Amino acid sequence: MHIDDKVIVDRVKEIVAPVIKKMGYRLFDIEFKPERGWVLRIIVDKEGGITVGDCEEVSKRISSLLDVEDVIPVSYMLEVSSPGLTRELTKIEHFEFFTGRLVKVILKEPIENKREILGYIQQAKEDLLVIESKEGRNLLHIPISAIARAHLEIEKW
Repeated sequence: MHIDDKVIVDRVKEIVAPVIKKMGYRLFDIEFKPERGWVLRIIVDKEGGITVGDCEEVSKRISSLLDVEDVIPVSYMLEVSSPGLTRELTKIEHFEFFTGRLVKVILKEPIENKREILGYIQQAKEDLLVIESKEGRNLLHIPISAIARAHLEIEKW
């Protein structure tokens, strides 16, 4: 049986996103992939962070909903988790959510002779990310398409 994981992820998102939002959380990402069997990973977040209890609450609510909707044609394991402290940022929505936070960006090609940028997200919209360098000296305007990888950094005091 051919499994179209993108179609499943899109359909699961349609079903669970409104419920997760109503519960006071934000849907950060969804993954559906084969590991040791199929795993549906729902990653949620909220201001101040996610607890194990939050994950359990979301899991209970969406598990029964997914059973009723029956959109996944194979048996799978449901995991609900937090993105973590140094979460990877892959979508414009991720950058928007973390405006003001410290981020490390690895570029596909250098911009202003830099391939690695450490700075604070000032703005994220459509296809552009504006980062203030950690030293506070300049603003860099980075096309989202130029980013190879990006993740939050832990502030060191």
